[in-house]
Amino acid sequence: MTDMTKGNATKLILAFTVPILIGNLFQQLYSMVDTAIVGQFVGVQALAAVGSTGGLIFLVQGFVNGLTHGFSVIVSQRYGANDEEGIKKATATSIYLSAIATVVLTIICVLGAKSILQLMNTPADIMDEASLYVIIFFGGLVATIVYNLLASLLRAFGDSKTPLYFLILASITNIVLDLILIINFKMGVAGAAIATVVSQGLSGFLCYLYMLKKFDILALKKEHFKYDPLLVKELMFVSLPMALQYSITAIGVMILQVAVNSFGSTTVAAFTAASKVEQLVVQPGIALGMTMATYSAQNLGARQIERVRQGVRQCTWITLITNALAGVIVVLFGSYIVQLFIPSENMDALPLSQQYLNTVSIFFPILGLLFLYRFTLQGIGNTVVPMFAGVMELIMRTLVAFTLPGLLGYQGVCLASPFAWIGATVWLLWSYFKTMPKLQAKHAAQSIELKELKLENS
Repeated sequence: MTDMTKGNATKLILAFTVPILIGNLFQQLYSMVDTAIVGQFVGVQALAAVGSTGGLIFLVQGFVNGLTHGFSVIVSQRYGANDEEGIKKATATSIYLSAIATVVLTIICVLGAKSILQLMNTPADIMDEASLYVIIFFGGLVATIVYNLLASLLRAFGDSKTPLYFLILASITNIVLDLILIINFKMGVAGAAIATVVSQGLSGFLCYLYMLKKFDILALKKEHFKYDPLLVKELMFVSLPMALQYSITAIGVMILQVAVNSFGSTTVAAFTAASKVEQLVVQPGIALGMTMATYSAQNLGARQIERVRQGVRQCTWITLITNALAGVIVVLFGSYIVQLFIPSENMDALPLSQQYLNTVSIFFPILGLLFLYRFTLQGIGNTVVPMFAGVMELIMRTLVAFTLPGLLGYQGVCLASPFAWIGATVWLLWSYFKTMPKLQAKHAAQSIELKELKLENS
């Protein structure tokens, strides 16, 4: 466990970020391996089929990530306040709320997947493979939810290394299963989906065994699972807006996918390959943001608001520098990475991929700030503002996706996400700098009242 309320803030943040970053990169790795093996050994249509499901999968995964991350924020605040009983009750309640979410989401997603793909204007020549991929993926949604919940809880206690180790093992498992199921057993996109579900299930199971053995603080008893309406309300007040924020952002991505789908299978494949490269290089910003959620939550629990502000100031410069470097890497080397996904006979998709990467790379520093301030606000329990920032993303991405392509063609598609990032970041920055002084004044007043009360009692 790592206590982030004491010691050098920058060192703590960087030390906590590195394992998350490596874990995120491995997570992207096995997603990229799925895509690369499908593209190289099954074909460009199969690549387009998997790519066309990205928005829908992001919608559901985003909801799950937001929900479980929201639960962990409350646990992290209890940990910062040294409230052991509160930690156990919040953890137990998070478990049964996640179980309910698993059942509901699995039923809805499996039954509605194909209809949603049709609404997204998925090309007819890839519809069957796309629907098969998402139905298998959503059928194993329990694996995704278990891993995300347990990994979030571990990070809430300041342990960012253990989820990394299990994720590395899961990534290796995914690659091996991809090779076996897709190449040896010729299972196509179904093999890729099965490999992903099995590997996520393995990482979740390992997290469970580790927490059962190592974390005495999580030795839960029957009374910890007792229904507490106030605690359920608190957990849902934080987690539901976070889940909706991720989902709203994903809806924007789905709308953008509709615009991409209208250009045909080759463009879908090019966009899919470029998106994989983009997702890889922006991981430092995401990892830093995830760290700041834990950092700010623990320090809020310890009533150290100025320490939160100090961490954010230092991370702002780190974010700007790392994301600017990410943009340079994409411009110089993006085309080489894209070729891993696109078969040699379909190189006409390559210029479209590079066009997208050259456009979005300019705006990576803005995207980094979006992650930093969104996660920080969520860590201090302000989840409504990030949700509205997600609405801003949705509005901007939708407006651009349905206007600029008519004027600029595919370049209009490339500009949709950057405009969405700008709109959301402006809102988040304004909200953060408005919120923090008020929060600091509130906690200062509470501290004075607490001291006065202690003096009266003594």
